[in-house]
Amino acid sequence: MSARPRRCPPWFPALMRAGWIVLIACLACVAQNSPNDPLPSWNDGATKRSIRDFVTRITAAGSDFVPPADRIATFDNDGTLWVEQPIYTQFVFALDRVKVLAKSHPEWRQEQPFAAVLRDDMKTLVASGSQGLAKLMIATHAGMTTDEFADIVNRWIATAQHPRFHRLYTECVYQPMLELLAYLRDNGFKTYIVSGGGVEFMRPWSERVYGVPPEEVIGSSIKTKFETQNGEPVLIHLPAIDFIDDKEGKPVAINKFVGRRPTAAFGNSDGDQQMLEWTAAGKGPRLMLIVHHTDADREYAYDRKSQIGTLDKALDEAVARGWVVVDMKRDWKVIFPPVQSQQQQEEDFFDDDDVFAAVR
Repeated sequence: MSARPRRCPPWFPALMRAGWIVLIACLACVAQNSPNDPLPSWNDGATKRSIRDFVTRITAAGSDFVPPADRIATFDNDGTLWVEQPIYTQFVFALDRVKVLAKSHPEWRQEQPFAAVLRDDMKTLVASGSQGLAKLMIATHAGMTTDEFADIVNRWIATAQHPRFHRLYTECVYQPMLELLAYLRDNGFKTYIVSGGGVEFMRPWSERVYGVPPEEVIGSSIKTKFETQNGEPVLIHLPAIDFIDDKEGKPVAINKFVGRRPTAAFGNSDGDQQMLEWTAAGKGPRLMLIVHHTDADREYAYDRKSQIGTLDKALDEAVARGWVVVDMKRDWKVIFPPVQSQQQQEEDFFDDDDVFAAVR
């Protein structure tokens, strides 16, 4: 007599289904965190999928394909690629320069906004507004050659540290955004920095830190003239504003220096709104992304009421138009890259012969 078939317990099918669900979830997790993931510091979710789906669409054959020559991505710098709180990094640089130069300018002890800087009176300094800031920038950036200024920036950026994080400003860059820059370049994009910060301040270190060469950095500038000094041709910074690369100035500068409308644009404040609007107005697929600072523990949380990096109208527009909004606390696994050892910092810094000549 043959054996009777054994019947499965009633709970067995449910257990098998649960097992498959767990297995599929584990495989998805492995795939998400595999070495092939180009954005490993981004948490899985709608934001990361939006970025990857966009790149897939425009690089695959089909109606949404964008030729490599038209794959232009523009990034704001302050607050988008690195920390801008509690004050802009270049502003810190200018304050330090005022204290260095004050020895040759005794009149500054009685003249605002310099007196406020020398007394560490930030309230009076802030009250001086944009005119006071412009005065500081001109006084600390003008009257020297472009090479001399680059040397000064290189010396400063090699040692200056953020007051809260106690790490170099160049280590206060956002690891997820470094990955995004590399991911876009790996897919045929040319990546530009389009910042309200000074172009001459960013260019000395942008390639080493971001992989963005000097010719792909666009920023605010003071006037410059050509002259001959001791038989050598030089470019001299003049004490006058040339161009402010902020708000409506950003699309103007992109058109002037790039000559193509971006396919993707990345910002974090109302100062980037016009750049994102101009990008969105182009034909075909476009990616507009805003970094929303929501993580007070790992970085800072601010938006509408902040005097630095105000995000108000641009946030409303992003929501209304369906732009990608990065929730820093939710979407990023980490904020900053791992801190290098002092020895590695020095080795990386002195790999550049030009930098070595500047500081020896």
